[in-house]
Amino acid sequence: MQLAKSLQAIKPSYIREILSVANSADVISLAGGLPDGDHFPLALMEQSILQLSSRAELFQYGNTAGYAPLLAYFHECYQLSDAQDALVCTGSQQGLDLIARAFLDAGDKVVMEAPSYLGALQVFGLAQASIESIQQREDGPDLQELEQCFANKTIKMFYAVPDFHNPTGVCWSLDVRKKVAQLCQQYNVALIEDAPYRELRFSGTELPLVSSFCPEHAIVLRSYSKIATPGIRLGLASGPKAWISALERVKQGADLHSSQPMQAVLLDLLQHADFPKHLDGLRQLYRQRYQYLADLLTAQLPANCQFESVEGGMFIWLSLPVGCHVDRLAKDMLEVGVAVVPSSVFYQSAEGTKPAFRLNFTNACDSDLALAVSRLVQVLASVK
Repeated sequence: MQLAKSLQAIKPSYIREILSVANSADVISLAGGLPDGDHFPLALMEQSILQLSSRAELFQYGNTAGYAPLLAYFHECYQLSDAQDALVCTGSQQGLDLIARAFLDAGDKVVMEAPSYLGALQVFGLAQASIESIQQREDGPDLQELEQCFANKTIKMFYAVPDFHNPTGVCWSLDVRKKVAQLCQQYNVALIEDAPYRELRFSGTELPLVSSFCPEHAIVLRSYSKIATPGIRLGLASGPKAWISALERVKQGADLHSSQPMQAVLLDLLQHADFPKHLDGLRQLYRQRYQYLADLLTAQLPANCQFESVEGGMFIWLSLPVGCHVDRLAKDMLEVGVAVVPSSVFYQSAEGTKPAFRLNFTNACDSDLALAVSRLVQVLASVK
């Protein structure tokens, strides 16, 4: 059977493909955005999981919107207004897919920062959207370029990761957040605010969500993969009631509802008295690993390779010399036993692509980070 034209145009995920190799015992992976598996809050989840066998009602079909007690918790926790609603998704990635299927027709224009999250590029590509790329600066998107894009083209939505951007780690400033919200309101553009790393701030001051300045024009996507476990596959979409209702209709045709037993387990975890302590420990661990990797890179990298500091999240964006072939270098890295992600996969087109590696610091111990950097320096020594 012939593939749909929309799928024919989509390249397989480099990251998903490389993970099978990166998980080999002889490869140090700085590739995937993996949380540290040794620090999953399994002990906090144990009692809830053990009690599932006595909660038969959780194994029946459930409401598409989600497990009612969990939704009630989210409404209170995130202070959703009477004009807003929420939908539990099978990972926030599903939320993004539901948004694309509910609101995008072929050719509709979606603005994204360049570089941007690979999973979003794939979702919008499958929806046959027209992606408009704007440059990213150290404090967020280029506002002049963004406004020109909004003013001169019919833009349907702006997808962004304002807190510890994937792949660059950039965190938008408060002024940029307010201006983006104002522009979305002025030009009637929907903001899709993806916030999977928001709870992983390990330095600096927490900033308000961009959507808090334009709630009637925004959908927020949250993930519990980074602060609970990826395997529970749960996320949340929240926003204006009419928009969430549209997502719910699409989800009915996609999977009926997300796993009720896992939703109940997640609720128990989020309400556990020791969950804040777990989050604090996770932030401390990631702060230490980030700083260790940053110090190694600063001490050993050649002068033509640079990176900006980050205040949270999971990634360092390592800029490489202009003109170097990042895909070839990534393969060279794999040959010496280190998996990284080349910048080429985070751009819609080759035009404007800047050579860089995305380095994950959350899933490797100090000894592995040290060995990975020594091998990285070895490979980069061949770059002229």
